[in-house]
Amino acid sequence: MRDNKILMVIDGNSLMHRAFYAIPPLSTKKGIYTNAVYGFMNMLFKLIEEYHPEYIGVAFDRKAPTFRHKEYKEYKGTRQKTPEILVPQFDTLKKLLSAMNIAIYERDGYEADDILGTFARIAGEKGMKAYLVTGDRDALQLIDENVNVLMTKKGITDIRIYDEKALHEDYGITPAQVIEMKSLMGDSSDNIPGVPGVGKKTAFKLINKYGTLENVYAHIDEISGKKLKENLEKYKAQAFLSKRLATIIKDAPVDISIADCCYDIPNSLELKELLMELEFSSILSRLDFDMKSESEKPDIKRPKTVINIEDASSLKDVLSSIKAGDTIALLVEDDGLSIASNKDRVYMVPITHNLIDMGLNYNEVMDILKSILEDRDVKKITHDAKKLMVKLSKEGICLDGVYFDTFIAAYLIESTKEKYDMAQLMYDYTGLNIDRVDASDILILYTAMKHILKEHDMFTLYEQVEHPLITVLAQMEIEGFKVDKNILRELDKEFTESLNTLTSEIYDLAGEEFNINSPKQLGVILFEKLDLPVIKRTKTGYSTNIEVLEQLQGQHPIIDKVMDYRQIMKLKSTYVDGLLAVIDPEDGRIHSSFNQTVTATGRISSTEPNLQNIPVKVELGRQIRRVFVASSDDHVLLDADYSQIELRVLAHISEDPTFIEAFKNNQDIHARTASEIFNVSIDEVTPEQRGSAKAVNFGIVYGISDFGLARNLNISRNQAKTYIESYFARYPMVKEYMDNVVHEAKLKGYVTTLMGRRRNLPELNSRNFNIRSFGERVAMNTPIQGTAADIIKVAMNRVFYELKKRQLKSKLILQVHDELIVDTHKSELDEVRDIVKTEMQNAMELRVPLVVDIGVGYSWYDAK
Repeated sequence: MRDNKILMVIDGNSLMHRAFYAIPPLSTKKGIYTNAVYGFMNMLFKLIEEYHPEYIGVAFDRKAPTFRHKEYKEYKGTRQKTPEILVPQFDTLKKLLSAMNIAIYERDGYEADDILGTFARIAGEKGMKAYLVTGDRDALQLIDENVNVLMTKKGITDIRIYDEKALHEDYGITPAQVIEMKSLMGDSSDNIPGVPGVGKKTAFKLINKYGTLENVYAHIDEISGKKLKENLEKYKAQAFLSKRLATIIKDAPVDISIADCCYDIPNSLELKELLMELEFSSILSRLDFDMKSESEKPDIKRPKTVINIEDASSLKDVLSSIKAGDTIALLVEDDGLSIASNKDRVYMVPITHNLIDMGLNYNEVMDILKSILEDRDVKKITHDAKKLMVKLSKEGICLDGVYFDTFIAAYLIESTKEKYDMAQLMYDYTGLNIDRVDASDILILYTAMKHILKEHDMFTLYEQVEHPLITVLAQMEIEGFKVDKNILRELDKEFTESLNTLTSEIYDLAGEEFNINSPKQLGVILFEKLDLPVIKRTKTGYSTNIEVLEQLQGQHPIIDKVMDYRQIMKLKSTYVDGLLAVIDPEDGRIHSSFNQTVTATGRISSTEPNLQNIPVKVELGRQIRRVFVASSDDHVLLDADYSQIELRVLAHISEDPTFIEAFKNNQDIHARTASEIFNVSIDEVTPEQRGSAKAVNFGIVYGISDFGLARNLNISRNQAKTYIESYFARYPMVKEYMDNVVHEAKLKGYVTTLMGRRRNLPELNSRNFNIRSFGERVAMNTPIQGTAADIIKVAMNRVFYELKKRQLKSKLILQVHDELIVDTHKSELDEVRDIVKTEMQNAMELRVPLVVDIGVGYSWYDAK
């Protein structure tokens, strides 16, 4: 009698490997790696939703050798070792499956395939429908009228269902012939030898004609081809060995009971706590779990009322009820603006241009909203206030009174996230699972986030640094930076001519024309025609990246030409063609976006275009700065740049007296370091020694290794090690700081800047050496680089608000790394110079002075 219920058996090892390589490394705040487990779980739920199995079992390989290894010790000998950060994830998965009441099967001496095979036999005996889930094509031999294989083809999302028909369509064989084919052609993935010289086509031809391996040898005299026949005869034993290795057994001594595979995922505290520990919020959501424990749940309710504003009168009534001192939440949505003054009611205001059908006039709506949005006495809580400020400025509205921004708060709480989606934040910080968030949700999120900021000692950082910076960055975006198109066109012409000349020279040196921009064609020229030594290979051929070209310098004149060509091509495409494409046609300015929530260190970044990435180490790159000019003939650009701010922060944090003395005496810190390292007087320091000392100084800030320093200076690793040891011998308290900060970070799980900015470091607990070393470098660097970021932000705030307070015409328009640029009215130049220097140098009190270098010019190039 046929059992209509469905059995699903999963090859745990296969799916875990698929998930591991499909999903980038993920780790919890405690450093537990979870990407493979997370991928597996998502696949599991997808399978459950699509196939509705009543029974589920998961099979795993064991570490112990199998009967196949005992018969052929080279079996699977070519397999790569399981990645170190994947190994512990198997135990994590098994623990999770157990908590979900999903049966696990494994047995020493047997593979997961054999357990799948045993299940397939039992399913057949019971007349059950069975799905075997794997990425291993060996399982295709198990297909029959009851058993289908769900084959993961790519990553964990693409699945092909194989029954006998589909197998024949794709491979032209029957399930039984899967074994016969492998016995002849072997299998490189499992290191099954097969018969040398017999490939897929030959194996298919033989099996298609004779059916089985035994029948092939029964008709050996009929087989044409001298070499083929010789190999078949010579390697007969190997062919039958291969058949035994390739055959999945169906009677593994595993205690299998279909009834045990009947699963019912419990709503248990054990499962909930494990999912919370793994930070699997989306899976908790699938299972309808609340992220918070009962004691943690805030006393919150979803809004009871959503009111759609459909006419101007209603809008006026709503806004007239909002008084000075009130707190409201604002959120821009796809089709309007939601406004809430409490958690129980939200008003939806349409602000699209197409409002005629609703009896509303767009300009009228904006005029009504303006009175509230520009009222600084009405406190506004929102998500991504800068974006809202920039958007409203285009409508002639200057948003004021912003009190709290959940977007910025989320970034401070967890600075390494890629995005800060409102719905996910609601789930993470309040336990509410909301499909569509509105302004009332922001009020709930605000309460939770303010509490966490205070708990992490970061509320002062938010209030005094990050929050006022929102307005600064918004105004910088709105103001923009004027660009001289004529200079851009001149550079375009100059770069084009240079590229044409270099192209001709490269063709001459190569002896033929080819596509210089094609790594494949360039590789053929360099490593085949010119016979240069191959440094590195890729999947598609030879590597010709910058590291390879640098190693080939001096071996052929074509290398320098290609490097120059690439540099100019990048400058032209990125900064000439790219800038021309983003100039605002109305004001002739570039309005870059300044991002406050992107870098984990606290640094501000810019995009569309990235003005912080304009190359300045080469003269051609610096020429790009000529394009950026003052807003008018009555203005000049004032460029103020901190001098060696990170080294000064390091001196302050480490309290090293020798380091501090050098800065207090206004010495050339690189020459002083060279003097200490090379044991010579400062007057005797050579340019080469100073350059090496500079590399050591900045390398120490970033936790550089002797290997990294050796590569940077093109010296031996032993010499680099000597430099670093000499540095720490002269500055022992710097070494002490480096050791202490890593030790404390391992204990706490995070590091902080002088102003309390926190960065979590789960990497420090990794078993993987490279990942753990990365965590240690970040632990050393973050307090330094992060403090420098805090200082420049404080300086930006002070300069911006002082210019505003004095009602000057001069505007802060750009921040790049440690540099501020003010578009300065000529009549205010002396006053602005004094403001900028004073505010920057006093942004934070350190044990060493903060020094600011100031330049003035019509263009950014001239000012710098």
